[in-house]
Amino acid sequence: MDSHPTYSSDVAFTPSVKAVQSRKGSRHAYERVEANGGWQTRITPDLAAFVEAQTSVFLGTASRDGQPYIQHRGGPAGFLKVLDDTTIGFADYSGNRQYITTGNLAENAKAYLFLIDYAHRRRIKIWGTARVVDDPELVGRLMPDGYKARGEQAILFSVSAWDMNCPQHIPQRFEAADVAAALAERDGRIAALEAEIAALREKTSASAV
Repeated sequence: MDSHPTYSSDVAFTPSVKAVQSRKGSRHAYERVEANGGWQTRITPDLAAFVEAQTSVFLGTASRDGQPYIQHRGGPAGFLKVLDDTTIGFADYSGNRQYITTGNLAENAKAYLFLIDYAHRRRIKIWGTARVVDDPELVGRLMPDGYKARGEQAILFSVSAWDMNCPQHIPQRFEAADVAAALAERDGRIAALEAEIAALREKTSASAV
């Protein structure tokens, strides 16, 4: 692919992809996207809020010869940090020590972030480049407060373009903590109503004597 694409969406819509779109009838629709400049290339306030609310992310990389790999990373909301309008950073925790992502990025900086919010049925695709930074101070700043993990290195992701998918086919699921909080609130409300009913019954019984 041309290192200087005409449109930001060319990061995904390669000539091969566009040929398939033409053959299957969707090229005209995406030409309208291109006429408007392609996808957004800066992190907007809405995107920043979405990114920093996530507790899970998938990071895609590939080796020099194109072998793909997807790594999952998670943590409390805020573990993904928007550092400026083109950069997302997070602490890379010590894990199984395979270092596939680290090795891939050492020879191929192209990377991809996939974020999905099951509760609200939204997903964001972000293309860009990433690099590993061995800087204890930076890792410390990126580590979530009080999170029980060891930050081994930092990953800085530079955004080239991003797009939001429609919610079709995304199953709606909820975080266990959110469900537990909702159930606790419901149970508290039930207990309050039961106490109110008992008080009313006692009052009614007293007035009937």
